[in-house]
Amino acid sequence: MISECPCGSGNIYSNCCGRYLDGEQSPETAEQLMRSRYSAYVLARADYLLATWHASTRPQSISVESFGQVQWLGLKVVKAHNDAQTGVVEFVARHKLNGKAFRLHEVSQFVRENGRWLYLSEDLKH
Repeated sequence: MISECPCGSGNIYSNCCGRYLDGEQSPETAEQLMRSRYSAYVLARADYLLATWHASTRPQSISVESFGQVQWLGLKVVKAHNDAQTGVVEFVARHKLNGKAFRLHEVSQFVRENGRWLYLSEDLKH
């Protein structure tokens, strides 16, 4: 059982991203959705990732085998903003792949449809 949430909020998992990944609630902001998606990557929850991906950009599937190859090390939200229908979250996610460290610096776009936030696309920063 997980105690601290993988998203780096410092909150207990069940009171943070766990309530979204377990279907008890839906994220109320783009940042909450982005954090919960990061937690889904850490916890190998392809089902949640696909369910929160906008239909126009969603892949057919996610390789579950790739989850075991990546060790996620931490998430830092640089900035986040949303209005009623759209959101933008800039973040840095650190991880290791085959023993080598990487930084993923991304600006993600989100959209709200039928009361639910969905991941739309990303712009990778270098």
